Amino acid sequence: MTGSRVLALGHYQPSRVLTNDELATMVDTSDEWIRSRVGIRTRRIAGPEETVASMAARAAAKALADSGLAAGEIDLVVVATCTAVDRSPNTAARVAAELGLGSPAVMDVNVVCAGFTHALATADHAIRAGAARHALVIGVEKFSSVADWTDRTTCVLVGDGAGAAVVTASDEPGIGPVLWGSVPEMGHAVRIEGEPSRFAQEGQTVYRWATTQLPPIARRVCERAGVAPEELAAVVLHQANLRIIEPVARRLGAVNAIVADDVTESGNTSAASIPLALSKLVASGRVASGAPILLFGFGGNLSYAGQVIRCP
Repeated sequence: MTGSRVLALGHYQPSRVLTNDELATMVDTSDEWIRSRVGIRTRRIAGPEETVASMAARAAAKALADSGLAAGEIDLVVVATCTAVDRSPNTAARVAAELGLGSPAVMDVNVVCAGFTHALATADHAIRAGAARHALVIGVEKFSSVADWTDRTTCVLVGDGAGAAVVTASDEPGIGPVLWGSVPEMGHAVRIEGEPSRFAQEGQTVYRWATTQLPPIARRVCERAGVAPEELAAVVLHQANLRIIEPVARRLGAVNAIVADDVTESGNTSAASIPLALSKLVASGRVASGAPILLFGFGGNLSYAGQVIRCP
């Protein structure tokens, strides 16, 4: 068995910016109401021509270009999404075709907001087992397509975008052990149901669960990686809500870490939120290569998954 590491990152966001003031013309809300409750200022909204697959491919192309690998060297594509419209071909297959990847294994995973960290663990496990050597792991959502634009408690949250990572085999593991799980009996608290599908959630239930139950789980992720919370250089939580991100990071004890807050400008992009925020953070140069970064996703199904990675 061999380890794996993140070799390169990339992200894509639509050009259309939806501000809080513009939302206030659509539903009964205001910039002050949104900022005080969730910390979001803006979010990106995809156009009709921007699909889940096309956004995923654009983020993946950037990561692949920065990796130094040829397209034909990718032998696994794992896409995390809960907003793909079509069942087949899956999003991973469409990305592979768009980028000319040859004949990789292709799979989509739907773990909603914890999707990327599940997908990253899946790729890491495949590489450790010798089933793959170079993988593309993508988180992508067109959450605007499932938003209820008449519900001010949820439509103010959502945004669209994609983030991608190239993961490669490594003698020195750069992706720590995953800790994952769920609370199935509370899965109803976050829903995308019906025809047409619409996003709904029990906000207070999610807030209480996240701020009380997740910090000790995140500490266990660090323990599995052999990294103390105060040693973390950065913390990239699912960008659900600034009022969740801040207390979870504080209670984790990551006192020296940069805490990603991309939610303020990108909104909640579900499975895309962690790789999108991570790609921006690494591109900013604020985290040194090799430094430990905690990734921790949580949300739909009341699923969670996290691992400590080394900054590429």
